[in-house]
Amino acid sequence: MRVLGIESSCDETGVALYDTEAGLLAHALHTQMAMHAEYGGVVPELASRDHIRRVIPLTRECLKTAGLTLADLDAIAYTQGPGLGGALLVGAAVANGLAFGLNLPVIPVHHLEGHLLSPMLADPAPTFPFVALLVSGGHTQLMAVRGVGDYETLGETLDDAAGEAFDKTAKLLGLPYPGGPELSRLAEHGDPTRFTLPRPMLRSGDFDMSFSGLKTAVLTLVRQQEAECGGALDDATRTDICRAFQEAIVEVLVSKSLAALKATGMQRLVIAGGVGANRQLRAALDRAAQRRRFAVYYPPLSLCTDNGAMIAYAGAARLALAQPAGVFSVRPRWPLASLAPVSSSPRSTDSGLSS
Repeated sequence: MRVLGIESSCDETGVALYDTEAGLLAHALHTQMAMHAEYGGVVPELASRDHIRRVIPLTRECLKTAGLTLADLDAIAYTQGPGLGGALLVGAAVANGLAFGLNLPVIPVHHLEGHLLSPMLADPAPTFPFVALLVSGGHTQLMAVRGVGDYETLGETLDDAAGEAFDKTAKLLGLPYPGGPELSRLAEHGDPTRFTLPRPMLRSGDFDMSFSGLKTAVLTLVRQQEAECGGALDDATRTDICRAFQEAIVEVLVSKSLAALKATGMQRLVIAGGVGANRQLRAALDRAAQRRRFAVYYPPLSLCTDNGAMIAYAGAARLALAQPAGVFSVRPRWPLASLAPVSSSPRSTDSGLSS
């Protein structure tokens, strides 16, 4: 079965082709980063208009790369939510229009389910069940994943997500938009011993997290350093603050993930979402996995941010397990835990799909 996946939930237009036997055939992505940088954040109306301009050319690019035509498709999957309403409508309209014209099933996909299943596109791929740390721009959650659609929320952030904390702290430090990746880059060169920042809820006894207080602690530290030097931060101080901030975030994420593994008795940890590309987080988890003897899985670096491949894969997984009931609708707010399990979803070893 060949599934076309369309992702348009926010500021990246992604299209991909997934084959349940041959794996990922092609994927193409356009980011609106440069367009939104002028405003210091995503402008929803501009995002929607750009999705309209990009989605058809990206679809043609994918088909050309894979050596296929529209007649070779078996289903169309699209991001139904959560996300920006106008942006979601673009993907929904194109997916439903193509599906109607080609007489194919249309599969609405939860954006976070796409992220959650994206490590299935890696080699090696995880098998069910596993604990998932979902760390995308607007979400930080720990989930027990027992099958496609069978997700139990173990804990989540009570305020800012880790990705939001990265971006807001970067802006506070005067880094260019989007600041999170730049903060991570600078942190690699910072002195880990110069500053120490709090680890919010590290010993709360549950799996919930909080990062807004960490951002406030950085603000206090910046003001202290500016007062001491009588002006703006120098480059070395800014870099060392980036390192201290990242150290705090990573320690909390790793500690909570290990606690979730212990509580569930699972031996596999999956990392998904944009922050999953963070090299310090990956290194810390790899060390913990070697020490505690569990397996940790990541999506390919190119598939950590929003992309069509994760939507195509999730759509293919649902198509393989149950006939989808597609409707032309979007759900800008849509809790992941509200998804119903797919009744025939495998719960132990294999997704039934090629990676």
